[in-house]
Amino acid sequence: MKFQHLTLTLAASLVVAAPAFAQTKLKWAHVYETSEPFHTASVWAADEIKKRSGGRYQIDVYPASQLGKENDINQGLSLGTVDIIISGSSFAAKAFPRIGVTYYPYTFRDVDHLLAYTKSDIYKELTAGYEQKSGNEIIATTYYGTRHTTSNRPITKCADMKGLKMRVPDVPAYLAMPRACGANTSPIAFAEVYLALQNGTVEAQENPLPTIEAKKFFEVQKHIVLTGHIVDHLNTVVAGGLWKKLSDADKKMFVEVTQEAAAKASKEVAAREKQLADVFRGKGVSVTAVDTGEFRDTVLKNVAFEQFGYQKADWDRIQAVK
Repeated sequence: MKFQHLTLTLAASLVVAAPAFAQTKLKWAHVYETSEPFHTASVWAADEIKKRSGGRYQIDVYPASQLGKENDINQGLSLGTVDIIISGSSFAAKAFPRIGVTYYPYTFRDVDHLLAYTKSDIYKELTAGYEQKSGNEIIATTYYGTRHTTSNRPITKCADMKGLKMRVPDVPAYLAMPRACGANTSPIAFAEVYLALQNGTVEAQENPLPTIEAKKFFEVQKHIVLTGHIVDHLNTVVAGGLWKKLSDADKKMFVEVTQEAAAKASKEVAAREKQLADVFRGKGVSVTAVDTGEFRDTVLKNVAFEQFGYQKADWDRIQAVK
């Protein structure tokens, strides 16, 4: 009887000692390589949320399209197959077209202009519009890099792109500059771009310099042309189903952590961009500056905001942000 009593006492103490909460496991997905700041910042955020929540949240990060291409993971927010993603506003624009105006070429002057925008009233208005339409929540924004063009033939002016077979993401705003300059665009999945360049399916593509480095596009392209046509960014988006379940305190914690992570990644990307032109030249790749004003004027003349569902008034308000 004494042994039985001792066993029951020990069992009861173990129950009392067990955690008083159920751990919530979450999936965080993106399409970027493990070497890129967007992944390392995501992993840091996942660890930090676990730490600050006392272990109540276990977030597993899935990089490099492991849970699907960018369109798939955006859909996954509504399907319940993913809880958190980092993805561009170009995909958010599928739910709320107005937010895509940030991808209209030459909307932002530079990274400082972009980061100032994320603290502006127009940013709050556009992200709120997306949240209302999609049910999902944008809680942070990261500088992805300034997009430039790579090609197997030299480009010094907009007209040099006429007839160029160019890979561009299957997002309307990305098509604006290449098509205004006469390129023939092709929507090839991000994960398949290197092979398409290598086998000649396309002759050119456009991405920020750190992405050109990470994806090794410089190995299969002869020229990098500093068109600087889009100052790009990524949003950290939480599925509406998860967001509704979070307490106010946890919502605040998720926002604080992801915004800290975004700041870390943004700083790292901007610093690396400053180094890369010389790095590529050292690898034998031609890196050429062009008159971006000529490209900008061509786009503004030939591409109407309204054809993408954008509002010129939104663009003007962003232009006015200091």
